[in-house]
Amino acid sequence: MAIEDQENTIREIKTKNRRIMGAGGPEEEDNRWPQWLKPLLKEQFFAHCKFHVDSHKSECNMYCLDCTNGSLCSLCLTHHKDHLTIQIRRSSYHDVIRVNEIQKCLDISGIQTYVINSAKVVFLNERPQPRPGKGVTNSCKVCYRSLVEDSFRFCSLGCKIAGSSRGFEKGRKNLLMESEDSGSSIGIGRNISNLQSFSPSTPPLTTSSSCRIAKRRKGIPHRSPMG
Repeated sequence: MAIEDQENTIREIKTKNRRIMGAGGPEEEDNRWPQWLKPLLKEQFFAHCKFHVDSHKSECNMYCLDCTNGSLCSLCLTHHKDHLTIQIRRSSYHDVIRVNEIQKCLDISGIQTYVINSAKVVFLNERPQPRPGKGVTNSCKVCYRSLVEDSFRFCSLGCKIAGSSRGFEKGRKNLLMESEDSGSSIGIGRNISNLQSFSPSTPPLTTSSSCRIAKRRKGIPHRSPMG
């Protein structure tokens, strides 16, 4: 009995050591990224703040990395004076963040950057693309969106999280092998859609944002009478 207990103890120690040294367990995958990152990617921005409804500065486009308790408006920041906060911006209805803000607290190497309003930005989540552009030589390893430069591997923060996980790499290899075995475009398309599910897409527009877009639409044009 003593020998069996000793062997069980040694086996438990070895298991713990593998987990600590990097055996690829779920704990290690989660520890690779800051705790605020995944909640940030799932958050919805640009809704009106429920605490400052009557203010014209009530649009929630800020986020506190220390609290991670939802999007904030500029007036909410008075309660987060000593906290690390970032501002979220919009480009073509997708959330972006400036490179000079996010690179202070996160490694964004390998993510495609874009210049919007004279500032470099990265997208928070993947953006669906119906078909790749003509002459594209490089694409996102997760969602297959076309990338501008060959030095980049991902199109967004969300895709980098998904594409850097060991589970994704293993699943990607298995799905590609299945596609080669089937030899059909239907199988390949299905596998690509499965790979895309690893990364969240941009959260849908809020009701207030949709109303603002609807108000911008022009009326129906009328022809001048023939004369």
